[in-house]
Amino acid sequence: MPGAIRLSFDGGTLLLQGVSRSDLDGAFGSTPWVWDPRVDAARCDAMQYVAVVKQLAHAGLPFDDEVPAWRPMRWPRVHLHALRPEQQAAVEAWMGAGRATIVMPTGTGKTEVALHLMARTAQSTLVVAPVRDLMYQWHRRILDGLGYDPGIVGDSVFRVRPVSVTTYDSACLHMDKLGNRFGLIVFDECHHLPGPMRRDAARMSAAPLRLGLTATPERSDGRHVDLEWLVGPIAYEMPISAAKGKTLAEYEVVRIPVYLSPDEQARYNRLSREVRAYMVERRKNDPAFAWEDLCAETAKTPQARAALKAYFAKKSIEDRAEEKLRVLEDLFRLHAGEPCIVFAGSNAMARDVSRRFLIPCLLSHCRKHERREILHGLEDGTYRALVANRVLDEGVDLPEVKVAVVVGGTASSRQAKQRLGRILRKSGIAKAVLYEVVCVDTNEQHRSRRRRKSDAYRETPLRRRDRPREADPF
Repeated sequence: MPGAIRLSFDGGTLLLQGVSRSDLDGAFGSTPWVWDPRVDAARCDAMQYVAVVKQLAHAGLPFDDEVPAWRPMRWPRVHLHALRPEQQAAVEAWMGAGRATIVMPTGTGKTEVALHLMARTAQSTLVVAPVRDLMYQWHRRILDGLGYDPGIVGDSVFRVRPVSVTTYDSACLHMDKLGNRFGLIVFDECHHLPGPMRRDAARMSAAPLRLGLTATPERSDGRHVDLEWLVGPIAYEMPISAAKGKTLAEYEVVRIPVYLSPDEQARYNRLSREVRAYMVERRKNDPAFAWEDLCAETAKTPQARAALKAYFAKKSIEDRAEEKLRVLEDLFRLHAGEPCIVFAGSNAMARDVSRRFLIPCLLSHCRKHERREILHGLEDGTYRALVANRVLDEGVDLPEVKVAVVVGGTASSRQAKQRLGRILRKSGIAKAVLYEVVCVDTNEQHRSRRRRKSDAYRETPLRRRDRPREADPF
C-alpha cells in the first residue's frame, strides 16, 4: 500500500489516507468505507472507530491514529450512594462489555449506575439527554456526585469541557466537531436514539465506550433493533415485576371507563363517518391507502384536509370529554391532602384541567425556572396537584407522589410505563395508585388496550361506572 496510513477524524467521519482504492476492499472487508474523490481517501462513520483499529491491527498495517482527542479523568471527589445488588449487577454487566444498553424500570436508579460507571472508567464523557430539563438534571448529578462542573452544549449554551452534557438535538448538530473528544458517551432514555435524525449523534461519535439507559427500549416503529449497533446489545435487563414492592413501591393500576355525553357522542359519530367515508372512497382505487397517504394528500385536496380536520376534531372530543373532569373531581376528593399528578392527552385538555381545578399546568414550552418553581411547589405542599401533557412522561426527577391520573395519551406501552414510573419511587410502605380514565365506545378505548399490553399493567382491576343519566335534578 502506498505511503503511510493515516486515520483521522473529519466532520463526524473517519478519514483513511494512504490506502489505494483498489486495495480498500481486500484489506478491510466488511467495513462500510466510501471512497471520497475530493480528498482521494476513504471515509466511514466515526462510530466504526473500534472496528477499524482492530482491522488495521489484524492486517499488521502500521498506521498513525490521530482520532482520539479524549483523555483520562481525575474526579475531584467521588461521593456516590452505595449500589444495591441489582445496580451492582448492571455495573458489572456493562463493564464486561464496554458497549451495551442497561434496561431498568423508572425509579430504580439508572442515573446512579451511570455515575458509578463514569467514576470507574475515568474517561472524558459526554452525556446525551432527550430534553433540556434532563440535561440540567445530569449537570447537577455529576457536580454533586463526582465534584466536577461539566460543560453544557444546548439551550443556547456552547461550553465544552472534558465531561459535558447535551441534548439529542444539540448532539446531532455539533457531533461533527465533538465526535472524537469523548471516550465514553452515555445515551439517556436511549429509545430516542434510533430516530432518523437523532441516530447521527451515535454515528458521528468515535467514542469506544458506549452506554445506553432506558426503562422502555421498544419503539412502535420497530427501530429499537438498531440500538444494538448504535450503542450495543442489552447487557442487563430488570423487569418491573422484579422491582415491585422492593426497589419500587407496591402499586395498583385502576381503569375507570367513562362515557361521552349524548351531544359529544353524536358529534363524535358524525366526524367518524366523515373520516371513514373519505378512506373508503380512496381505497376503492387504492386498497393500500393508509393514514400516511391521507396526511400527504392534505396539501393537495380540500377533501383530504376536511377528513384530517374531522379526525383531529373527534380526537379532541375524546381528550376533552366532560365526564373526565367530573371523574377527576371525584378522585381529587378521594385523595384529598395527597399530592397528585394528572397526565393529559393534549395541551388543550391540560389547560382545561388547570382552569377547572386551579392547579399549575406544565407544558413543553414552559421555561426551566417555571418548571422548577412548580415542581418545588408540589414538593413543599404549595400545590397539591399539577397537570402535564408529555413533559413529565420520562426522566425528570419528581417530588414524592403516590397518586397519578391519566386522562389521555397515546397507544404506546412505553408512555404508559413511563407515566406509571413517575409514582413508583419507594417511600416506606406507602402504596402507589394510577388511575386511567378512558372513554368507552371511542378509539381511546382501543389505545388503552394497546398500551396496557405492558407487563406493568397486568392484573389491572376495572372499576365500572354506569352511563350518566341525561337529567339529574340533584
